Amino acid sequence: MKRTILFWVLAFLITAGSAIYQRVTGPSYPKSGKVTLAGKEIKYKLERSHVSSSNYSVEIETNDSEISGELFWRPYLNKGDFSFLKMTGDKVLKGELPARQKLQKWEYFVKLQKGSEEVTIPGERVIVIRFKDDVPGWVLIPHIIAMFGAMLLSTRTAIEAFNKTANLYKLTVWTLIVLFIGGFPLGFAMNGYAFGEMWGGFPYGNDITDNKTLIAFVGWLVAFYMIKKNLMPKLFAVLAAILMLIVYMIPHSV
Repeated sequence: MKRTILFWVLAFLITAGSAIYQRVTGPSYPKSGKVTLAGKEIKYKLERSHVSSSNYSVEIETNDSEISGELFWRPYLNKGDFSFLKMTGDKVLKGELPARQKLQKWEYFVKLQKGSEEVTIPGERVIVIRFKDDVPGWVLIPHIIAMFGAMLLSTRTAIEAFNKTANLYKLTVWTLIVLFIGGFPLGFAMNGYAFGEMWGGFPYGNDITDNKTLIAFVGWLVAFYMIKKNLMPKLFAVLAAILMLIVYMIPHSV
């Protein structure tokens, strides 16, 4: 019993760690940092994903009424001129980035100025923000729970392979079931609400997120077959879990 609990705790820690890594390194995670203007350090945190139902309010806290700012934007990968507006506010500068339709993107940056000195955020590069439609909670929450659960079960199955009396079959079946539910019916619903297409992966497209799910599912299907036939079951359970971990840690589509 103690060993079983230990195995589940270890699986949870690995899963949680990989989920956090995937989240903070993904293209939708806010871009944060700091710049220095006239000897003053200014921190910023700017979104890279926003709902299409509203403008995105870009805010920079300067705590200095003498600092002015301008917001620049243009369509992603467009080589034309940037549109721009003067940001308003006293110690917190604000500017409205216009909303776009789902799947469309802006590239944008902020220019701050005080006297003859100026600085751009985020430096030499622009920030890319993608717009998506709202996803209802009854789809989003079960999808997140199912995908986390699938990763947890996958990791737990791999750990079970190192047990002398390993019971891989039951854990593998549950991994497949939960991964299928989270990645396909719930994944289809997620994509449909957010981006207007239920599936953008192989063979219809090259969407990274959808293809990640497909690769992980196929990997566990192969492992299930090998475990059921008792053909190097422990090896294939570990390989499928490693494959799942690798694709799980790859950031979602831009």
